[in-house]
Amino acid sequence: MDFERCVEQMEHNAQTIRSLTMSVSAAQARWHPAPDAWSMLEVINHLYDEEREDFRHRLQWIWQHPAEPWAHNDPPGWVTARRYNERNFEESVNNFLFERERSVVWLRELASPDWSVNYHTGFRDMTAGDMFASWVAHDLLHIRQLVELHWAWTVDALKPHQVEYAGDW
Repeated sequence: MDFERCVEQMEHNAQTIRSLTMSVSAAQARWHPAPDAWSMLEVINHLYDEEREDFRHRLQWIWQHPAEPWAHNDPPGWVTARRYNERNFEESVNNFLFERERSVVWLRELASPDWSVNYHTGFRDMTAGDMFASWVAHDLLHIRQLVELHWAWTVDALKPHQVEYAGDW
């Protein structure tokens, strides 16, 4: 694993997320394409909470407390419990970007991290490297989700016109 390249990717991912959230209206930010789907605002607040309460925290925990259990967290439950969809979109994006910058600084300050440290999550074993790789990959899942939300919003806004000529993704 090329650690520095992964950290650079995390910086680029943050800028991609920023680009995908620019010029989004409050209505679009709160819009759900389906009852069980997240809005853009919910995605961004999920990313924010994951950045500060999950990935960075748990990676540090693996190194410092490899035999102690993690505190419980509930990212899907936070969406409603923390009222993500009622928050200010621009502020939420800025919160995520701030936390991502903190994460990047923290990662770059690590001195020779041992990616092989093993941790038993209660479900499976994972290494510190697995946690870091999952953190990098997590961004891409939500970048895809933001693109899909843009697509669904646009298709809906263009009705009654059809977009099939645009191509099939």
